[in-house]
Amino acid sequence: MTLTPTDLTIQPREIAFGREEGFPRWWLGNDPVPTAFYNALSVTFPLGERFFMDAVRNYKTRAPKALQAQINAFVSQEAMHSREHVFFNKQVTSHGYDISAMEARVKFRTTIARKLPHAMQLAATAALEHFTAIMAHALLSNPAHLADATPEAQRMWRWHAMEEIEHKAVAFDTLLATVKGGPLGRWALRAWAMLVTTILFTYTITRNVWEFFDQDGINTPRTWGRLLGYLWGKPGLLRAVAGSYLSYYRPGFHPWQEDDRALIAEMQAEYAA
Repeated sequence: MTLTPTDLTIQPREIAFGREEGFPRWWLGNDPVPTAFYNALSVTFPLGERFFMDAVRNYKTRAPKALQAQINAFVSQEAMHSREHVFFNKQVTSHGYDISAMEARVKFRTTIARKLPHAMQLAATAALEHFTAIMAHALLSNPAHLADATPEAQRMWRWHAMEEIEHKAVAFDTLLATVKGGPLGRWALRAWAMLVTTILFTYTITRNVWEFFDQDGINTPRTWGRLLGYLWGKPGLLRAVAGSYLSYYRPGFHPWQEDDRALIAEMQAEYAA
């Protein structure tokens, strides 16, 4: 049973970032270490989000009418996220970074994933949407994560985070509504998908960071120690999401058991201003 609030509106927002001033090379605190982590994430988004859109669209005609409308809004939001990260990634390459091997790695993974049964594609999408939603919650609930970012980069990442929270249950609800197998079968499918995607996602991001560090000439144990301190110490993005990540494996889990609509409202007020 879905726990998605009945009054939730998934609202695609047509916003473009960085077109006038662009993004500097080390846009987060003028520091290559945290910048590399977020850049590594951004490289995965354009192809990854296209995969998400298609995985959910495969089930659109089987979904209830209300969920079909949410799927349409989900696709619109993800399309704009993909567009903005394509531009952001071009800014990254304009500073001399070569991300072609990273993009090829994502393309290889998504090409293989598209050959899986549609139910497994949807389960992988639900798992990765949980990743993005809990990271989005952490970014918006603790301003320290992006406090040192340039204003335009901060706006872009916070906009993305707001919409990831807003549509965080669309893939999950689509799985609940359309995939056969009963509660136990669907739990086993989503738990297995989360385990596999965690391994692959962690490897992909780590490899991407490695390559950014290599290109900055800072690929040393000390640099990796700094990154671990940043992610698990202070401000501690991964530390902040660890509990929420584990909750996904719980039978009966639903993304909206964490009701963070207040974060969406705060962001909407900020962008309206």
